[in-house]
Amino acid sequence: MHTEHFETVIIGAGQAGLATGYHLKEKGRGFVILDGERRVGDGWRHQWDSLRLFTPAWADGLPGTPFPKPAWEMPTKDEFADYLESYAAEHRLPVRLGTRVAGLTASAAGAGEAGYVLVTDRGRIQADNVVIATGTFGRSPLIPGFADQLDPSIVQIHSSEYRRPDDLPPGPVLVVGASHSGCDISYELAQTHPTILAGRDTGQIPVPFSSPLLKVVFPVLLFCFGHVLSRRTPLGRKQMDHFRFNGGPRLRVQAQDLADRGVDWVRERVTGVQGGRPVVGGRGAIDVRTVVWCTGFRQQFDWVDLDVFDERGWPRELGGVVDDAPGLYFAGLGFQSSARSMLIHGAGQDAGHVARQIVGRARVGQAMPHHPAAA
Repeated sequence: MHTEHFETVIIGAGQAGLATGYHLKEKGRGFVILDGERRVGDGWRHQWDSLRLFTPAWADGLPGTPFPKPAWEMPTKDEFADYLESYAAEHRLPVRLGTRVAGLTASAAGAGEAGYVLVTDRGRIQADNVVIATGTFGRSPLIPGFADQLDPSIVQIHSSEYRRPDDLPPGPVLVVGASHSGCDISYELAQTHPTILAGRDTGQIPVPFSSPLLKVVFPVLLFCFGHVLSRRTPLGRKQMDHFRFNGGPRLRVQAQDLADRGVDWVRERVTGVQGGRPVVGGRGAIDVRTVVWCTGFRQQFDWVDLDVFDERGWPRELGGVVDDAPGLYFAGLGFQSSARSMLIHGAGQDAGHVARQIVGRARVGQAMPHHPAAA
């Protein structure tokens, strides 16, 4: 089998992967970006129809290209997907679409090969550096094991499958999970369906998105996310697991919005099934026609054959750098450097840090061959 070699392979052509590529190209380093989708930005296009970004356009640009919308407009998911596609084209980033990575291993010691070997559905690649930029949340829906005990007449979908209210049958809907997606979807569904939201309260920002004060509060919030809730501070380290595993504070849809729309929010978890019906803590078994699981994703790195993950399956990294595996990096992780990492603005900055580590590694005696970055 033919084997290619690149100085750096970036896995994932989302905002983090593209931003990493931008910085590497600016420094004249060689790399390729692999992505399994048909088009750059398809990860966003596959989200529900009404989704908008949670940050204004001024905070949604990647390095080198501002987002082309009025500063305080919240872009739609399709507008952002198109922006990513045009960003890759504008900066001539070498993206290989339709290429899925099935395996990542360390090269055999003493074989004269590069540091890592990637097996893709289009061939084998050796790389001195690998950046895993597949995002925080993974692609495998995280659904409770008891879900298959629900009555077959109850329609079940995960948030990744939800597109619009008209796709759901008439009747009551239970939305499980009260983080960003759960609140957004509940708010939308309540216009056409009796809606129950089940999930603990993760908090919310101090002003609604509709308030003129947002223009004052949001920059302050972004600063606090980046400098106060940081892995460099005791408070940030204390909050890191909460942000990563329970979700950050609500941004656009707030508690009063849900109440005004008539969402019945039970601030407890779904704990099991009784008589084929979902059991909501404090409420008992409830009758619903549909369950929408907004319970997040399982980040599966089973294709990475490297001892770099902790007991929860999370990479042992700091700022995206994996000390246990020189040349291996992550980009686009939640709380990679701070709470700001979950936002596009922060993901782009984190990518710059990763790229600087790669460039620094190349300069301190790795004797890596240079390959043209443009394609």
